[in-house]
Amino acid sequence: MTQMVLVYNPWRCTGCTSCMIACSYKHYGVLDYNLSNIKISFAEELKRFEAVYCHHCEEPICATVCPVSAIVKDEDTGIVTIDVMKCIGCQLCNVMCPLSVPWFNEALRVSIKCDLCDGDPECVKFCSSRALRFVPREEATALLKEIYKE
Repeated sequence: MTQMVLVYNPWRCTGCTSCMIACSYKHYGVLDYNLSNIKISFAEELKRFEAVYCHHCEEPICATVCPVSAIVKDEDTGIVTIDVMKCIGCQLCNVMCPLSVPWFNEALRVSIKCDLCDGDPECVKFCSSRALRFVPREEATALLKEIYKE
C-alpha cells in the first residue's frame, strides 16, 4: 500500500481557513477554529500564510515518548493516531513534537492530532486554492523541493 501525506504550498494559500473549519466540523460537528487539527496563520516576517499540521512522520517522536503507547503508526497507511481511550493526558507528545502539533483537548483531557480523516482528509477537499494536497510520500518530497526550490 502506498503511504499518503499532506503537502502544503504556502504560495497558493489564500488564508481562507476553510481547511480548519472542515476539520473541526468533521471531527466535532461544530465550526470552531480551536478544535481544528490544522492551524493556518499569517507569518508576518515571511509575508505569507503558513500551516501547522501533522506530517505523520516516518519515525514519529510523539509515539516514541508516549508512556502508555497510545500513539501508533499504521505501517501500511503511515497514519499516526492517538488512541484517546489509552491517552493519560500527560502531554509529552505535545512537547516533544518538533512542530508542536498534538494539542491538549481540555474537555476530553487527552492530546489530539490529525488522523488524516482515516485516509480521506476533509481539509484537502475544502482547499479551493489547492494549497493542500494529499499525495504519495514519495511524490511529497519532489513537490516540496519544487515549492521551496531546493
